[in-house]
Amino acid sequence: MYQNNWDSLDSRPVPSWFEDAKFGIFIHWGLYSVPAYAPRGTYAEWYGHNMTLQNNPTRAFHLKHYGDRPYSDFVKDFKAELFDAGQWAELFEKAGARYMNLVSKHHDGYCMYPSRYAPGWNAMETGPRRDFCAELKEACDARGVRFGVYHSVYEWTHPLYLENPERYALEHLLPMLKELVVNYEPATLFTDGEWEHPSGVWHSTDFLAWLYNESPVREFIVPNDRWGKETRGRHGGNFTTEYGMIEGGRTIEDTGFSRPFEECRGIGASFGYNRMETAEDYLPAVDLIEMLVDLVSAGGNFLLNIGPAADGTIPAIMQDRLLEIGSWLAVNGEAVYGSRRLEAAPKGPVKFTRANGFVYAFLKHFPAGKVALGLPYEPGVNISLLGCREPVEAVDDGGRLAAVFPALNPDKLASRHVYTLKISPAK
Repeated sequence: MYQNNWDSLDSRPVPSWFEDAKFGIFIHWGLYSVPAYAPRGTYAEWYGHNMTLQNNPTRAFHLKHYGDRPYSDFVKDFKAELFDAGQWAELFEKAGARYMNLVSKHHDGYCMYPSRYAPGWNAMETGPRRDFCAELKEACDARGVRFGVYHSVYEWTHPLYLENPERYALEHLLPMLKELVVNYEPATLFTDGEWEHPSGVWHSTDFLAWLYNESPVREFIVPNDRWGKETRGRHGGNFTTEYGMIEGGRTIEDTGFSRPFEECRGIGASFGYNRMETAEDYLPAVDLIEMLVDLVSAGGNFLLNIGPAADGTIPAIMQDRLLEIGSWLAVNGEAVYGSRRLEAAPKGPVKFTRANGFVYAFLKHFPAGKVALGLPYEPGVNISLLGCREPVEAVDDGGRLAAVFPALNPDKLASRHVYTLKISPAK
């Protein structure tokens, strides 16, 4: 039994399925998808907060286009009339994602599922009148993509939170979290919005003790590290980074890779759909694949965000990026899924993983000529290029392993962007 203190809770291993999965999809979708606005380079899902700030561009935009309409009025336009959970799940499967996180409730408090703790402020009772958690869980389960949720700890305008944060935690937050876990049995629980108070105010250790000891997901649930303003990169389940940072200038390297970690970011600069972003704001597929390789080689996961439109469609440019990643993983997935960090890997542009007795090397350039890998050379070692039948020669380069490639036709290679070498140990 885990006790309600960090020493005990931190002793629980992160379930191995999470380290094996490597790639997941984050989904920021809600009332903020109606205005879908933020200045380029900022978060559109913060619309409800930013529209209340004097001299904020979002407030100016709101007054110009919506006048005195309150944020809550967007529920009338959040119809999700084109939403199809099966289509989303099929896309996630094609993308090679092994899990997903739906924002079940963002900081505006609006729930994407029916909740007794959000009467009249959830997607079943208002707007689209649908239970998105239930629909996506069923669709993702059918595709072998684990269903998970994001859930904001605080709410910008909840009266009880503004009056007494600890009472809010005890009477609203924790019961709501337990309801969510029991009703939908998510594989992941990505909390957020914890930064205004320490974990003691949120009673986070009480909740996690219940989650690990009594909940129906105790054997496989993966919570994150966002449980109080002191916990990121220190306590909880997997550690998290956001656009490369933990918080306060800290990076995952500062943790000594003491726990599995997950980087989350958007394809652009926003998590929620932002109509102000242009094509140049979205990373090309090659950048995203290289990012995936960098994270996996460091032992991490990549939680890549999409921001659907209010009608329930996923913008085509986001679909395109996911499908390109999926095509790459279809060829190179054995070097990613189930892999672990290669300890004492050589420094340099070549990245490495290990899995099933093999070492994998990722090249971020087209394989040609002789490429130094930096690993110790062992006679009898074999090298092959995933997605290619042409032989690759393993040579001794001053005691270090190098790969020598024949002339290759790019059109004959199954892989693009990043090329993966499979290194078989000497027999």
